[in-house]
Amino acid sequence: MKKEKNEVQALKDKLFYQNQHAAQRMSNEELTECEQFCEGYKAFMNTAKIEREVNAFVIAELQKQGYTEFQPGMTLKAGDKIYVNNRGKAVIMATIGTEDIRTGVRLCAAHIDSPRLDMKQHPLFESQEIGYFKTHYYGGIKKYQWPTVPLSLHGVIIRKDGSKINIRIGEDPEDPVFYITDLLPHLADEQMRRNAPQLIKGEELNIVIGSMPFKSEKGSELVKLALMKLLNEKYDITESDFLSAELEAVPAYKAQDVGFDRSMIGAYGHDDKVCSYPAFRASLDVTTPKHTSVIILTDKEETGSDGNTGLKSSYLKYFLYDLADCFHANGRAVMRASKCLSADVNAGFDPTFPEVLEKNNCAYLNHGVCVTKFTGARGKSGTSDASAEFVGEVRKILDDGGVIWQTGELGRVDLGGGGTVAAYIANLDIDTIDIGVPVLSMHAPYELVAKTDIWAAYRAFKVFLES
Repeated sequence: MKKEKNEVQALKDKLFYQNQHAAQRMSNEELTECEQFCEGYKAFMNTAKIEREVNAFVIAELQKQGYTEFQPGMTLKAGDKIYVNNRGKAVIMATIGTEDIRTGVRLCAAHIDSPRLDMKQHPLFESQEIGYFKTHYYGGIKKYQWPTVPLSLHGVIIRKDGSKINIRIGEDPEDPVFYITDLLPHLADEQMRRNAPQLIKGEELNIVIGSMPFKSEKGSELVKLALMKLLNEKYDITESDFLSAELEAVPAYKAQDVGFDRSMIGAYGHDDKVCSYPAFRASLDVTTPKHTSVIILTDKEETGSDGNTGLKSSYLKYFLYDLADCFHANGRAVMRASKCLSADVNAGFDPTFPEVLEKNNCAYLNHGVCVTKFTGARGKSGTSDASAEFVGEVRKILDDGGVIWQTGELGRVDLGGGGTVAAYIANLDIDTIDIGVPVLSMHAPYELVAKTDIWAAYRAFKVFLES
């Protein structure tokens, strides 16, 4: 009987798909490397919370590493490092490979915007001697999660004369933070009868910014006046300058280890910085790629990728055309030969809410980076469905590179799903597949990921760029 059991187990080990916890498969040395990598990731998350800050962080690092700004028609050779700054909100970086560019590029695409609260163009108002900013939420959020959260303010104000003021308030220990109120439970009976999407309404997401009035015996809106006077003295702006501002409220939380074992990281904006940072770092570390490596860190994914900094625009296509022209190659032929990892997160299995995911086809924390053949909603609406041939190619690259990976879908078939930038790159005739880190509490003010999965993502992008 024992021999029969051993034979059965041996046959199962040979024929069944195995999906083990990453820590069981990683050496102590690799676990140490993982921990060190995640310390860098946390520092990045605390430095770059919005797309403009990621753009500035990345370009500053690229310049330190010897990258030069790309110009169409420039002379390039293997090993050259170039970048494109798209309006301070998106960036493309590339390292020229040793092979002819006609063999295609290896592309990783991630987005650097995250759900947040944007200020309206006329944001400042006073009500009952409290000063507020009026907001318009950006991306898919549960609005009820945002009240009672300490908020920081980031972005830019463009004065009438065209000069720019960079805003970052609420991140340093000595800074004030901002806040959205909610009703106390004693008086919330009527509010609690609302449907969940309306528990907090969009027009109720008003940010408290002050309560001290301008000292005067007469006049209305004295709190607003005092606030405007303070802003004028500090930033030399008037209320009309808000018309040409991009101000974003994000949680003031720091990225921090979670759990007694410190195996996870809690932070705002894991979606999708938990993929953009590993892709960026992998590209820096692949200094002599076989195929030209291209990393695009793009904007506007959370609102549909529209606009000239989103991937529905043509700026990636034009870059690839211009890059091909530098080698007297045909841009369409280069794209047709190219391969892309669409680096975006997937939903991790949450044991508290198991009913929304199908256990055999979902991602688990600490089981590695998740390869997602298709996304979309219900009948795969809006998806890019990678071919079996390209899945097989990626599978071999990851396995040969010793990457810990898994597969997963974004929820049960009829429960919604979601999209990434994969479709817009695939529409350029480029083989594309989604790959990214599983996330718990995705799109919440504070999301959760596992450190081993971040490390697996870095390893996946690196071996792909080296292939």
